[in-house]
Formats: sequence, C-alpha cells, structure tokens
Amino acid sequence: MEIWINDIKGDVKIISALNHYIGMKHIEVSMFPEFGYMIYIVGFILGFGLLTALVNKRPLLWMYVILIVGAGIGALVDFYLWGYDYGHNLDPTAPIVVPGMSYQPPLIGTKQLLNFTAFSGPDTGGWIFMVSGILAVGALVYDIYQSRKKVGL
Repeated sequence: MEIWINDIKGDVKIISALNHYIGMKHIEVSMFPEFGYMIYIVGFILGFGLLTALVNKRPLLWMYVILIVGAGIGALVDFYLWGYDYGHNLDPTAPIVVPGMSYQPPLIGTKQLLNFTAFSGPDTGGWIFMVSGILAVGALVYDIYQSRKKVGL
C-alpha cells in the first residue's frame, strides 16, 4: 500500500479485507482528512523553500529549516497517532480475536503482526522531503561557519 499526497494506491482492498478479520477498520480515503489539505502544506513548503533560495538571507533559511523539520516531525506524529488508533481500536466481534493483542503498524521499519510482516518506510516523496531538510540544515551550518570565519572566530 502506498500513501500519496491525496490518495491511497496499491492492494488496499486486499489489505483491508485481511485486516477486517482481526477487527481493524476498512481502509478508505475518507478516513484521512489530511488528504484535503496536504497539497497546500506541501505547496507552501515548496514555495517558501524557493523564496528562501531566491532571497538568500539567513533569517529566511532559519525559518525554512524550522518549517521543514517541524513539518517532518508533525507528519511522523500524525502517522503514529493514526496507526495507534487503527491498530488498537479493534472490533470486539471480529472473526479473529487474540486477547491483549494490538496490531499497530510500524512507524518506520518492519514489525511482525501475527503471521504477517508489516513494513513502513518513506517512498520517493518522503526521501525528497528528507534530502531537502538535510540540504537546508547543511546550508545553514555552512552559512554560519562562513560568517564566523570572516569575523575570525
């Protein structure tokens, strides 16, 4: 299953049908309110990054670094909370009930859930987002280093 900026792709129906047996909700686009506004958040981050590069001022670079790191942390927290709710709020009348068992998918990495191996990791957009953040932090560190070098610190 792949989560896009405004949709879910892949074997969603098969995954949803399997998850139903252990009491999980059916996965549907409507259960992700983020799809309604995520395009605007990503567009703003892209636009602010371009503005920062064009203006070339350290205060804007600081703001961009804070923005992209904050958005990344926010996205991880949001995904964790969704996964927690999805894996812990199970239907008690499900065909398969394992007392005390929860099925929270991993935030990042691999996790064994009964006889299934669940994997969660970034795809192309996530990697681009991370590289952008690393480059922004690197540019900020380099800028600070260069300005201190000029002053003789």
